[in-house]
Amino acid sequence: MTNYSCFELEIKNNIAHLSMSRPDSLNSMTRIFWKELPDIIKDIDKNSKARVIVLSGQGKHFSAGMDLANFVPGEKSGEKKDPARVREAFYHEVLELQDAFTALEECRMPTIAAIQGACVGGAIDMAAACDMRYCSSNAFFKIAEVDIGIAADVGTLQRLPTLIPLAAVRELAYTGRKFDSAEAKSLGLVNEVYDSEEELMIEVNKIAETIASKSPLVTRVIKKQINYARDHSVRDSLEFHATWNASLLSGQDLEEAMTSYMNKTSGNFDDLEPKESFWEKDKGLV
Repeated sequence: MTNYSCFELEIKNNIAHLSMSRPDSLNSMTRIFWKELPDIIKDIDKNSKARVIVLSGQGKHFSAGMDLANFVPGEKSGEKKDPARVREAFYHEVLELQDAFTALEECRMPTIAAIQGACVGGAIDMAAACDMRYCSSNAFFKIAEVDIGIAADVGTLQRLPTLIPLAAVRELAYTGRKFDSAEAKSLGLVNEVYDSEEELMIEVNKIAETIASKSPLVTRVIKKQINYARDHSVRDSLEFHATWNASLLSGQDLEEAMTSYMNKTSGNFDDLEPKESFWEKDKGLV
């Protein structure tokens, strides 16, 4: 178990269990949260530490979203700054926050959000960046940003239209109303609803174990193809997939998968190679 300011990470049986660890604060997203999350995800991805990532929240609630203390203005220095330059700097801050959740979408391994209690504001942005979402029956959701005078700006408005009907996105974003687990399931936001938090984690772990038993190279290709198809035409996506298959189809994994399937046994697949930069391969280069 590795402890961070906002997270606990346990990697076991090729599954990375990443839990938000500030239950007394409803796992709200402080400034350090936005640094730790992408750093952890990118480290797991880069060093191939797991084949699946399960994201959860400790305590009664998944997450209450952005810690509102982040919106409290800092002390004014008295220096008069050009408003245009201040806005340009803020633009980059927003991009940095967006990248924190995009790390979940772009990492090579599938990501699963296990949600109980509140999934509010920024928590919906985060869950939407995961490949799959499951929740307990006591879960509830709210695109809360409209209530504090902003538009959700770190992924909700961009990703939800690919997950649930567009008219539903509009209503939920315009009104900020709360919706429960049953409605989330009917809209397609979550894959399944479980009666209790205990059952949620048991069933999510079963799903993660199944994914982890497959070729990590194949699940990596599947994730890449699905995300690409979401953003491109069918023709472009077919061409993209043909290129990837031609370059990454593994005879070794294909033979192992077929053998295990015929024999009704679990396959034995190699992990993905760590992602090393040119300079890391020979640190003696100058």
